[in-house]
Amino acid sequence: MIGRIAGTLLEKHPPQILVDVSGVGYEIDVPMSTFFHLPATGEKVNLYTHLAVREDAHLLYGFATEGERRCFRELLKVSGIGAKTALAVLSGLNPDDLAAAVAAQETGRLVKIPGIGKKTAERLLLELKGRLDFVAAPVAAPMAAGDDVRDALLALGYQPREADAALKQLPAGLSVSEALRQALRLLVKA
Repeated sequence: MIGRIAGTLLEKHPPQILVDVSGVGYEIDVPMSTFFHLPATGEKVNLYTHLAVREDAHLLYGFATEGERRCFRELLKVSGIGAKTALAVLSGLNPDDLAAAVAAQETGRLVKIPGIGKKTAERLLLELKGRLDFVAAPVAAPMAAGDDVRDALLALGYQPREADAALKQLPAGLSVSEALRQALRLLVKA
């Protein structure tokens, strides 16, 4: 099992990145919450990882925090939830927000995530109850917001008009991660 990757970030193409570790390039899928905390290409990066071995592929998933990885693994244990859906959930809600939604049994927050319907949200709330008792440590990396946030929202499945409307409501000067977080909160409330 590959539990952690430390190397040089070569490429960033949401939701996938390429990390060089001693001459070997690892393709890693990451949630948007991790993607926006990544350093610039050419810089060092450290990620917690989850290796999924399937009959037709070996897939590597990366996370900025141990809390995100643990949350991803708990999501995979829910019947009917695959890695793509788990990444979408973590892109829409950080582990703390997901744990709060599960504790309060708020289906409304989950159905706002693209790909999550009412039945899936109810199943997530039921099966995750009592299993998200950890707290994720926040990661901060200041960046300029704008087109990156819009691209992230579009990659998450939001319509261009929804993304543009959310961006117009954001104050100037936010980091990309904070702008994305606030935009997602606005879209979830809409």
